[in-house]
Amino acid sequence: MSRDGQPVKPLLEVRNLTAAYGSATVLYGVDITVNEGELVALVGSNGAGKSTLLRTISGLVSPAGGEIMFLGRPIRQLAPEHITRLGLLHVPEGRHVFPDQSAEDNLYLGAYRRLRSEGRKRIRADIEALFERFPQIAERRKNLAGLLSGGEQQILAIARALIARPRLLMLDEPSLGLAPAIIDVVFDTLVHERRNGMTILLVEQLAYAALSIADRGYVLSRGTVSLSGPSQLLLNDAQVRRAYLGEERHAFG
Repeated sequence: MSRDGQPVKPLLEVRNLTAAYGSATVLYGVDITVNEGELVALVGSNGAGKSTLLRTISGLVSPAGGEIMFLGRPIRQLAPEHITRLGLLHVPEGRHVFPDQSAEDNLYLGAYRRLRSEGRKRIRADIEALFERFPQIAERRKNLAGLLSGGEQQILAIARALIARPRLLMLDEPSLGLAPAIIDVVFDTLVHERRNGMTILLVEQLAYAALSIADRGYVLSRGTVSLSGPSQLLLNDAQVRRAYLGEERHAFG
């Protein structure tokens, strides 16, 4: 049951998923579920397969076996652009923006699938709302995205994803390499979107911070799910604390 007492609805279901790069298997029979309206954290050590899992879900890596269901339909054979059109949006690690386009044009590009049905006036209003929300990029809206700082590029990448209004937003290590003030902005944004009903699957190196804002979590270890459950239970699990949390205690929400 959801927090408001309504039955939960699976938005994403991954079953017995296997993936490899050449002869090197990275994922071994992974099972995860993301219900509509949830924020689910995926944590684990470097090399555990977290990024590969997101890349396989979004079609960038072809699975060797298993099933991926989104909105109740199989998507493992679909091309990445088709998966995106269904409303599953992946923000990969590395702040992928269009460097030769302005920050403002990056947002228009993020909304291009909405332009035909909603019109430029509506998109313009949404862009202005995002600039009001993120003054860090509003001040440089006409600057080329490639000339923004790393933190500004990460905020722009997230804002470009938000304006697409995805059914499921997957983020891979959004805090990586960022200053603490920008990390606060990123996590505050995720909390805000979760409260407004967005469904989010978050891969994050800051395990304590990720679990502190999540509804549920999965711990990935050597390509398999070793633990899963409500985030508070994982935060209190001695094995998780010893292996992944350390002294990190930066919570959000």
